[in-house]
Amino acid sequence: MDFLELAAKRYSVRKFKEEKVRREDLDKILKAGMLAPTAHNDQPQRILVINRDEALEKLKKCTACHFNAPTALLICSDKDACWTRKYDGKKSYDIDAAIVTTHMMLEAASIGVGTTWVMHFRPQVVREEFALPDNYEASAMLMMGYPAPDAEPYPGHFEFKDEKELVFYNEF
Repeated sequence: MDFLELAAKRYSVRKFKEEKVRREDLDKILKAGMLAPTAHNDQPQRILVINRDEALEKLKKCTACHFNAPTALLICSDKDACWTRKYDGKKSYDIDAAIVTTHMMLEAASIGVGTTWVMHFRPQVVREEFALPDNYEASAMLMMGYPAPDAEPYPGHFEFKDEKELVFYNEF
């Protein structure tokens, strides 16, 4: 399958089988995150695999958008380990985390693991429940598992704005 087919086929899965993501599949997904480009290749991502029942219960305290996923990844960044733009002090960690999360999400789709990217969580509760150090910033949660047989995309998933609204050419 080429990339555009994969991107078109992938959707946010909100209904999963109870089976946890198999280790060999999880390893591939995590490898995709490790291969993702980051600013200056500083690799500030710190990924917490959440697949034990106790940890999944902690996760449910952090977000209502857990979808009873049997496995999740908490994507954080070490703010002290990322690249900083010299002229204005902008740190790259949020962008780096988004790139890493996207790579893992697409690898998951390519091997039949469904995901939903969740940003709707309470950061302070995440910090407390998972004992994150002060220099770690939680950026995303990737709920994941094997899609239930009756899982289907959100009804608006296949609605796209016209390219003329999104893409602009600066002709010189």
